[in-house]
Amino acid sequence: MAGQELEKSNASLLPTELTKLASLGMIACVSLLGNLLFAFITLRDRSLHRTPYYLLLDLCLGDFMRSLLCFPLVLKSISSGSHWTYSKRSCRVMAFGTVLLCFHAAFMLLSISLTRYMAIAHHRFYCKKMNGWACALVISMAWILSMAMALPPVFEVGTYKFIKEEDQCTFEHRYVKANDSLGFLLMLAFIVAATHFIYMKLLFFIYDHRKMKPAQLTPAISQNWSFHGPGAAGQAAANWIAGFGRGPTPPTLVGMRQSTQHQIKRLLVLEEFKQEKRLCKMFYVITFLFLLFWGPYLVACYLRVFLKSASMPQGFLTVAVWLTFVQAGVNPIVSFMLNKELRMSLRAHLPCRNTQTQREPYIDT
Repeated sequence: MAGQELEKSNASLLPTELTKLASLGMIACVSLLGNLLFAFITLRDRSLHRTPYYLLLDLCLGDFMRSLLCFPLVLKSISSGSHWTYSKRSCRVMAFGTVLLCFHAAFMLLSISLTRYMAIAHHRFYCKKMNGWACALVISMAWILSMAMALPPVFEVGTYKFIKEEDQCTFEHRYVKANDSLGFLLMLAFIVAATHFIYMKLLFFIYDHRKMKPAQLTPAISQNWSFHGPGAAGQAAANWIAGFGRGPTPPTLVGMRQSTQHQIKRLLVLEEFKQEKRLCKMFYVITFLFLLFWGPYLVACYLRVFLKSASMPQGFLTVAVWLTFVQAGVNPIVSFMLNKELRMSLRAHLPCRNTQTQREPYIDT
């Protein structure tokens, strides 16, 4: 009788396990293909060799590593009946990689928000200083900080372990007095909050600088009633025809030519600002989706930390964990949807298109 009941329970859990395997397999395939395609397009197209795309490339490579190294082991544990079939050391290594890549994404989004604020608020400094070496320094700092957060639990006993309810090896979130779970959660929450605070400050900066200012009229210069200068507006020619003034003919053509050149230069600067603001919108959508997909799992972790006898429904915990898996494949999709420059580059590299046709310059999204 006991054996029959065990077989019935296993049979009842089989559709759930198949759903987990199918959904995670699809997520892994989409993440691998999307991040690999973005990396190929970014490295192949020289017009994309700029600071924002370098940082986004590193973010996508982190998601690619997570899909390639962590997701197959989760699939193996699900197929084995939510059991870890390897050694404890390998479980600890997998948990270290999971936590490392999670904090890497958080630190990279924080670094991207800082560079976006510099690109809008301090555009000249951003153009001069944010070169290839500066991007390498930012990326290195993100990896070093992530390593500093993920490495200490490796040397502690029982901190990294296999969580059966989550089907993965990760940081064990226990009661606040049991381990350092609260410190990890507060650090991650602080990084996410700081990232959104920078974007809010950037939004207020853009709003303050788009207000209309009163027009400042430039007075015309006069010598014996012969008006000339930027504020003359044709009055010099009218006065000369009417017989006023004995001075020389005002150089109106020279003044008009200089103002035209200045206007063209200013329009080019405004176009650069528009492009930077479009990139800010794309990166903020990526940051918001990171908070949206990791939010339910963070709520579940905080409940484990502050409520000693908290028992969450298995369905909620499974959905929360799977949403964190979805986040690994959403960045390239958002990038291609919201960035026309990436879409144009993708069309140019499709094998079905004529490679001899020249791609039009990027103007607007």
